Amino acid sequence: MHYSKLRTAILMGSLLLACAAQAGKLSIVIDDVGYRPHEENAVMQMPTAVSVAVLPNAPHARMMATKAHSQGREVLIHMPMAPLSKQSLEPNTLQPSMNSEEIQRLIRNAVNNVPYAVGMNNHMGSAMTSSLPGMQKVMQALDGYQLYFLDSMTIGNSQAMRAAAGTHVKVIKRKVFLDDTANPDDIRRQFNRAVELARRSGSAIAIGHPRPATVKVLQQMLATLPSDIVLVKPSALLNEPQQSGGSYVPPAKPHTVQPKNPFTGAIKQCKVKLPKEKMNASKALMVIGESVAQSPVVLLLKHHWHYWLGSEQTTPKA
Repeated sequence: MHYSKLRTAILMGSLLLACAAQAGKLSIVIDDVGYRPHEENAVMQMPTAVSVAVLPNAPHARMMATKAHSQGREVLIHMPMAPLSKQSLEPNTLQPSMNSEEIQRLIRNAVNNVPYAVGMNNHMGSAMTSSLPGMQKVMQALDGYQLYFLDSMTIGNSQAMRAAAGTHVKVIKRKVFLDDTANPDDIRRQFNRAVELARRSGSAIAIGHPRPATVKVLQQMLATLPSDIVLVKPSALLNEPQQSGGSYVPPAKPHTVQPKNPFTGAIKQCKVKLPKEKMNASKALMVIGESVAQSPVVLLLKHHWHYWLGSEQTTPKA
């Protein structure tokens, strides 16, 4: 009986490890935080892997960044950058024509206004992010703060990744905009696109906004997230393969270029041998738990693991 339980525990752990290796990683970032505390507080009720990008000059920027951090959420600076279109701009918007000193000053102010930020993404910015000299100044400024850059990909020929060359700044890219419209069906469709991209490519980042329709759809969809998809913070994707050139994904067409799956071959290396001598079952479970503790998909493992333990405890003994 003892050996049977031990074997079952080890085989279950091996199965969970294999499932984890194949899980698609989905990251969700909510932009424009700092202006609408009511809607933003609804975001704060979502799983803590949902991250927030805070506008540095918003009236509630510091409060919302502090609250998000206290919950264990990841905080980004939602840095205003110049668009190609003519429209009203946020204060202290980065412009391609600015010199290095001015860009450094504005980024320094943004870092001070958004405490606990670990990354930055662009608010608008098609003119700025498509300027290689301009983005090189941005990356040089970010280098001193150890911030990563999430490219919102508001334009297809973004130079963010090229500009980061020679710095320590890591660049990741948005794949899906959730709410180009306020129609819940459209938002739901975009969410499913993000899930499919994460499943097919290994990971995907989706960006949305703290609007009532978006919040409602996310509350529904996150509660029924497929078992092969795990919700992660953006920083968990910093070492994922990224396209060196533009990888702009327009809302109407999914991106067809698939990054190489970094988990290829991982299952072959995951070999679990049964011990020749008797071993305490609880110790075996501890070893298995430690082996997955550092995995980026630990939440998925915990979900399945707790379910298995619960079912074992409720099974009547013979």
